Amino acid sequence: MGDWKGSGGLDAAGVRRVGIAHDWMTTYAGSERCVDEMLCAFPDAEVLTSVMRREALPASLQRARPSFLQRLPGAARYHEWLLPLMPVAWKLRRPLAGVDAVITSSHACANAVRVAGDVPVLCYCHTPMRYAWNFEAERRRFPRAAQPPARVAMRWFRGWDRKTAERVTRFVANSGAVADRIERFYGRAAKVIHPPVRTEFFRPGGERGDEFLYAGRLVSYKRPDVAVKAFEGLPYRLNVVGSGHLAERLRTEAPPNVSFLGEVSDSELRRLYRTARALVFPGEEDFGIVMAEAQACGTPVIALRRGGALDIVEDGVTGWLVDEGKPADFRNAVRRAAVETLDSAAIHRSAERFSRFRFREEIRAAVEEMVLAHRGVLVPQLEVDAERQLDGITSARSRT
Repeated sequence: MGDWKGSGGLDAAGVRRVGIAHDWMTTYAGSERCVDEMLCAFPDAEVLTSVMRREALPASLQRARPSFLQRLPGAARYHEWLLPLMPVAWKLRRPLAGVDAVITSSHACANAVRVAGDVPVLCYCHTPMRYAWNFEAERRRFPRAAQPPARVAMRWFRGWDRKTAERVTRFVANSGAVADRIERFYGRAAKVIHPPVRTEFFRPGGERGDEFLYAGRLVSYKRPDVAVKAFEGLPYRLNVVGSGHLAERLRTEAPPNVSFLGEVSDSELRRLYRTARALVFPGEEDFGIVMAEAQACGTPVIALRRGGALDIVEDGVTGWLVDEGKPADFRNAVRRAAVETLDSAAIHRSAERFSRFRFREEIRAAVEEMVLAHRGVLVPQLEVDAERQLDGITSARSRT
């Protein structure tokens, strides 16, 4: 890694040390995997977070240092209820010092990290804070009695979040949809660097079958209920992988051609991807790593024509995009997928653009470019590229 050179023109010795701030680490999901890959690009990075659940994390993330919130009983389990305290938790920490750059891995409060001196900050934005900017869609997370005061609190958080975002030197978004939100909420351009996918592990293999697959948490916003209801009256089978608060209800309401497999190992998930006729993915995601994993295995994806799916699925080439999120619309797409055959090799090749190694290169180059521009060494080409990319995204979406 010490001999690695990024495309920004500054070798690894030029950015000697970075700090990484991540909102919280209570599970090892998509955003935590991004931090893990950032640590492959910057092995000596100092990592800060608000609360963490060490037993859920790999050894590589054990170096993270939590805030005082970690000492509160049940902090890791009930971290979302601690959101009102997180601005204070970040403010009370000592500033990150002795670094050439700071990366914030943020979907909530990490942009509030304190930085010593004139150190540039790159925000890898998973999404602007959902609670604040899209409260009506998120209000089901709150008990009914808590929703009115939460709505008032989120108005304050919107102003705080916008002001905190002003500290960021440059934004990077994980998808075109998130880049749109950054421009809309913060008035800033963002270059898109897609999250890392284990394309070296998720690869084609075996014989494709006729059964369909849903993989993901069984929670409201991922809309597994739409996938299950879509198979009512169809002669095809759906395998459901995952767990969550909707599991019992879905099992009770599911037609007989739907099977629930619960949590499975990575190897078993790969086998299911490889043999599925298609992945059915009704939820709107900021990116959607499950879709990219399935495509890395050569499996087409049936997805809603929104969010991260627009970056992953090419309609009629690597899958099928559905205009409305109703069971009947997905049922029609399943019927289409059952009789149409897409090129598995082409689907796999398309997914290679999401590899972990590409992510490391691009995040390293983005930091190097920012540091050089901050030092006045280079023209800030990243901002120019981001503006062009945002224009391209806006033009493309206006045609859909």
